[in-house]
Amino acid sequence: MADTDTNTVTDLADLKTITDGAPAADAAPAEDAPAFTPVVSNAPLREKEVDSLGRAYATGRRKDAVARVWLKPGTGAIIVNGRAQEIYFARPTLRLVINQPFQISDREGQYDVIATVKGGGLSGQAGAVKHGIAQALSKFEPALRGTVKAAGFLTRDSRVVERKKYGRAKARRSFQFSKR
Repeated sequence: MADTDTNTVTDLADLKTITDGAPAADAAPAEDAPAFTPVVSNAPLREKEVDSLGRAYATGRRKDAVARVWLKPGTGAIIVNGRAQEIYFARPTLRLVINQPFQISDREGQYDVIATVKGGGLSGQAGAVKHGIAQALSKFEPALRGTVKAAGFLTRDSRVVERKKYGRAKARRSFQFSKR
């Protein structure tokens, strides 16, 4: 801490006078110093995870629904519990939810999906299948993980129905008050 008055900065002009004696950051390195060249690799940080049949497996969850999803290259057919997607999820909004991971990664019609879903209602099951597809897609093509993660599809939606408490009509609703 010796000579602190010459190293104090009170104005931007003082900063220039202090850094005049320091070597520039973009100056050429000395002749005897080894040149550092960073190694840049295009390989993804994760490896491709497929089974012996060439499928990627993942588990998706939302609310009380749990979906087991197998993803393999194909024509874009989605089979849920042994039925086609259009039959099992009759509402177009649910089919739209399921196809979101493929749309965000520009892989529509390139993969076949086989899913088994248990628990919850149709909306929760569609969200669980979407979560499973996103995870399986990132396992099959690790380069897509950043795209799918940025869209928020790898995060499990952990909101569940609050349980009913004793002494209450529902989870929080009280019984109707009676004065008499």
